[in-house]
Amino acid sequence: MLKLYGFDVSNYYNMIKLAMALKGIEYEAVPTYPNQTPEYLAIVPTGKVPALQTSDGMLIETNVIFDYLEEVSPQMPLIHGSAYEKARIRELMKMIELYVELPARRCHSEAFFGGKVDDITKSEVKRALLNGMQAISRAASFSPYLAGDKLSAADIFFLYSLDLASGVAKKLYNIDLLAEAPGAQELMKTLSAMPEVKAIAKDKRAAGPAFSAYVAQQMKK
Repeated sequence: MLKLYGFDVSNYYNMIKLAMALKGIEYEAVPTYPNQTPEYLAIVPTGKVPALQTSDGMLIETNVIFDYLEEVSPQMPLIHGSAYEKARIRELMKMIELYVELPARRCHSEAFFGGKVDDITKSEVKRALLNGMQAISRAASFSPYLAGDKLSAADIFFLYSLDLASGVAKKLYNIDLLAEAPGAQELMKTLSAMPEVKAIAKDKRAAGPAFSAYVAQQMKK
């Protein structure tokens, strides 16, 4: 059986959880925070999560794990269509990651954990988030999903990236980031109403106190 390493507050971990739930793939969850212990580094070179243990070995990086799941479970494709359409879905996934998720992550410490980010960084992140959402608005169809009329991996990236990025934009800049892309608010509502997404959200809430304690411990180091 597949083993999925990660924790229920991680947005990247939850991307994989949702993909596996939609595909009906059984797996064993191995609760794991990112760490640099020799034991974990021996199986996960970066010490990060998520990581997927397969019968052939360990896989890391969310995009790579998505591709693996597509290969082993093609009956419920999340990267679907022609070669061009599949590339477009992957393009949207990468755009969301590079131009929304990663810039927002630079300000997570202040937005969510009581830390402080310098003004230059906050200014850079604000500009990056607005530019990123405007680019996604131009690239995506929102009809009703990002890549057309079928749910895709791009929508999963959108759900779990914009959730956090919107929090950063609201708390630090008082900006409604979803309003920057017509159709984004409706898509977020549609995705959030899915039973699989609700179940993952419940797991996230339950894991919140333990994660807060972990973060507090890490900030003392």
